[in-house]
Amino acid sequence: MPMKRVVAPQIDFSGLRRELGLPDEFSEGVLAEAGAAARATVMPETDRSGIEFVTIDPATSRDLDQAMHLSRRAGGGYRVHYAIADVASYVRPGGPMEAESWARGQTVYLPDGRVPLHPPVLSEDAASLLPGGERAAVVWTIDLDGDGETVAVRVERARVRSRAKLDYAGVQRQIDAGTAPEMLTLLPEIGGLLARRASDRGAVNLPLPSQEIERDSDGWRLVLRAPLAIEEHNAQISLLTGMAAARIMLDGGVGLIRTMPSPKPEAVAKLRAAAGPLGIPWPDGARVGAVIAAVNPADPRGAAFLDQAAELLRGAGYTAFGVAAPSQQGGGAPSGQTRDPARGAGSGPSAAATGRQVGSGPAGEAAQVGEEVLPIPADAGHGGVGAPYAHVTAPLRRLADRYATEVCLSLYEGRAVPGWVLDALPRLPKAMAATDRVAGAADRGAIDLAEAVLLQGRVGEVFEAAVLDREDANGKRPAGGTIALDEPAVRAKCVGDLPLGERVPVRLTSADPASRTVRFERL
Repeated sequence: MPMKRVVAPQIDFSGLRRELGLPDEFSEGVLAEAGAAARATVMPETDRSGIEFVTIDPATSRDLDQAMHLSRRAGGGYRVHYAIADVASYVRPGGPMEAESWARGQTVYLPDGRVPLHPPVLSEDAASLLPGGERAAVVWTIDLDGDGETVAVRVERARVRSRAKLDYAGVQRQIDAGTAPEMLTLLPEIGGLLARRASDRGAVNLPLPSQEIERDSDGWRLVLRAPLAIEEHNAQISLLTGMAAARIMLDGGVGLIRTMPSPKPEAVAKLRAAAGPLGIPWPDGARVGAVIAAVNPADPRGAAFLDQAAELLRGAGYTAFGVAAPSQQGGGAPSGQTRDPARGAGSGPSAAATGRQVGSGPAGEAAQVGEEVLPIPADAGHGGVGAPYAHVTAPLRRLADRYATEVCLSLYEGRAVPGWVLDALPRLPKAMAATDRVAGAADRGAIDLAEAVLLQGRVGEVFEAAVLDREDANGKRPAGGTIALDEPAVRAKCVGDLPLGERVPVRLTSADPASRTVRFERL
């Protein structure tokens, strides 16, 4: 799908920042702690700097969570080395930086700049896996057989050194031109195998283009961008690691996983009923994920089908298990007691030994005798992934990953999970749900504002639009639905009788930057 761009005038996003309560700066205490950690953090003893890691990210990114190295195994199959920034080595439990990271939850991205989870001296420098210098990392080593099935997993703290900061577009060009080194050519090979395995197990991935706002010399431009193939392959490596992490935690009986219900049969049946009128092939016996993967999002009917398919992916969240239920956790000083899943409750390090301080960071305590322990969920899978899955690959940008990674390290090494981690686990689902809402509102609010500013001088004009969704009239609202313009790349509400998956002429009736709304009517 080609990228479509329309230049917008200057846009002020400060009102959205205020509305969402996004912080402007870090406190002096947080900055001082981050600076000291950047200078004083000791590299892990295990040395994996001989592995020729590279990072692949958007060209302007500096908060680099992951670096990879791919190779063939001598006996057949593949070896994936995946290094993740070791944020926990820099953030002291109970310190001001931990408390601030809980207040923020995740990095929030806006067109005029990000609101980072951690101070840039760490997230874009000392803890980021930038090339050239040694960095503290958590290194996952995952062996695959020739069909892409995981046959062995190792996770360890180690020092690493990235060799190059690559970007998606550049790597894709090398792959397309046949000039990529062997390590990079393995990415689409392994990613393709993993994607096919995902389809076979019922995973659902929506290949939707994303609306993005980019800075332009004259203001801003609204971009409709389809993901590059290399981005999808890269995502498969992250998913592979997240599935390995979930397996470690589920086997160990304690942890934090990302869950989402599998698509309900009635929802799949409804989607299949919509496929015929939209001209979407659905062969007998084909899984819903395979049908979706074959759809062309650039076609109006394909886009409408994918919009309907999004209804399958609802209810994602975080689930903690193997720790005391949140309602039983006190607000005072945590006991620092740890729970070894293999031995049940027992005495662990004191609060001082775990580095916790009274009244700071996530409150709570580890499970003790007589307390209710959150069970492993009956359905521990993720409907989009088609398997149990955990977030462990983006700790610079997402709070939960730091704690889930520590659980994995402890279980793999056969030691008790630290008290400061157990304290946090039952609190994280609620904290992450709140920060996900803020991040989602920031993303959608920025797009809505850009659309309204872009179109405010064009009220009354007629556009061609594809109908993505339709709603029948009822006592409270007229018939209407959701449409997508080709240029500018706008998605908005429209009133009128809308034929799903068809192209129709529509008139812009309002564009209000103050309320961040755009409305159309069908002619």
